[in-house]
Amino acid sequence: MTLACIREAFGLFSTNTCEAVVLVAFGAIVGVAVAFAVCRLVRPCCKSSGKACGGKKGDTKPRAEKPASRHPAPADGSIEIYVGNLSYDLTDDQLRKEFEAYGTVNSARVITNRYNNKSKGFGFVHMPNRDEADAAVAALNDKEILGRKMKCNEARNVG
Repeated sequence: MTLACIREAFGLFSTNTCEAVVLVAFGAIVGVAVAFAVCRLVRPCCKSSGKACGGKKGDTKPRAEKPASRHPAPADGSIEIYVGNLSYDLTDDQLRKEFEAYGTVNSARVITNRYNNKSKGFGFVHMPNRDEADAAVAALNDKEILGRKMKCNEARNVG
């Protein structure tokens, strides 16, 4: 069967191929819309229905929130401090100097992108003495350094 025979058989295609393209596109759009509607009827989204996502079918019990827990202490017993909202120009040495004003610092590290080695705007500082670490957090939280107010708190385990 040739293309001309198919065009004649359906009648639509014999006069204007533009009509055929529009008809096929309209059919595809209607098909996607119907599939989406059926999918929503079978399994509604958890945001609109209040059901728990990822649970078993018919499961209406919401997922329990994980309680906020303290970050496990580093092996050397030091206190780990999260430092956020850092300037992208701040270096490890500059971060260390800011915290050394309040006590001994084991390490200070600005987290960087592994591909382009640019700062991600946050870092971690390890201090061996809890009193010194608490004093540093209290003094440096909301302190402006290189044009940005950094946020400091004890690191906690989120995952």
